[in-house]
Amino acid sequence: MDIGGWLRGLGLGQYEAAFRENEIDADVLSDLTEIDLEKLGLPLGHRKRLLKAIANLTARVDLAGPSSPARLPAAQDSLWPAPETLAERRQVTVMFSDLVGSTTLAGRMDPEDLHEVISAYQKCVAATVRRFGGFVA
Repeated sequence: MDIGGWLRGLGLGQYEAAFRENEIDADVLSDLTEIDLEKLGLPLGHRKRLLKAIANLTARVDLAGPSSPARLPAAQDSLWPAPETLAERRQVTVMFSDLVGSTTLAGRMDPEDLHEVISAYQKCVAATVRRFGGFVA
């Protein structure tokens, strides 16, 4: 496996010399940890990107099965898409929440008072969502 080509394909070619100087090749690539990458001088974002790419390579080798020779694909290997083009699957939960009777309230309340009520409701819902690790868009 051409480590330099693989790093360049990830947009991290500036670390090719560090990998070469530390004798990091395909045999030890899957053993790298975040601490190892930090010692090499990589910033957090680049460490995370590299660890994801290494995990993708390892998963592809695992998918090849026991009958296939265990090898990491070369960067130019047409059977494997470039790591930066791989889709990432994320779980998303969408929640819709409604303030029951808000239309009736809008007809009876002063707009500024209604705004305060709705704003308090939104803050309460947002705090609850964040407490469970969610994000309000």
